Amino acid sequence: MLADGGVIVMPTDACPVLACSMGHKGAVDRLRALRGVDDRHLLTLLCQDLAEVGTYAQIDNRQYRFLKEWTPGAYTFVLPATREVPRRLWHPSRKTVGLRVPDHPVALALLQAHGEPLLGSSLILPGDDEPLTEIDEIMQRLAGRVDLVLDAPSPGSEPTTMIDMTGDTPQVVREGRGPIDRMI
Repeated sequence: MLADGGVIVMPTDACPVLACSMGHKGAVDRLRALRGVDDRHLLTLLCQDLAEVGTYAQIDNRQYRFLKEWTPGAYTFVLPATREVPRRLWHPSRKTVGLRVPDHPVALALLQAHGEPLLGSSLILPGDDEPLTEIDEIMQRLAGRVDLVLDAPSPGSEPTTMIDMTGDTPQVVREGRGPIDRMI
C-alpha cells in the first residue's frame, strides 16, 4: 500500500503520525494536504536505525555521538540533507531534513517491512492545536482520507522534541515528548 502511494496513520513513541513513502510524490502531496502545510513545513523521515539516518543526513563525529545517545526515542533531529533525500523534501531555504528513529515496536516493524524510511508528520489537522490520539476520533475525522489506520497504542499525545543540529551546538526548537533535562 505504501509503495503504491498510500497514506496511513501509524503509532510512534510520541503521538500517532501520518506517514507515506518518501519517494511517492502524490502521497507526499496528500499528506501535506491532510496536514494543511506547504513545502516550507519540515516533514520527518522515520528511519529504522542510526545507520539509515546516516544515509539521508550529513553527520560528523560530534553529531553521531549525540545521535547515538538520543536514539531511538521521541526526538526529531534537523540535519543537512544528503542527495539521497529527494530535493522536494528538503527545507527549501536551508537544505535540511528532519530525521528520527522511533522507539515503538509497530513503527519499527513497519519500517523494516517497507525497507526504506517513511515520511511522517504529527497527526495535527488544520484548525487543531493538539495531535489526534484517540482511535475513534482518528477514524471519524479521517474516514476516506487515509488508506489505513494502524490501531496500536502510542504512549503520548505530544509530538517529538525537535533538535536543530545544523549549528555548532544542538538547539532545542520544540519541546515535546522526549525529555531534555540531561541534554541541557
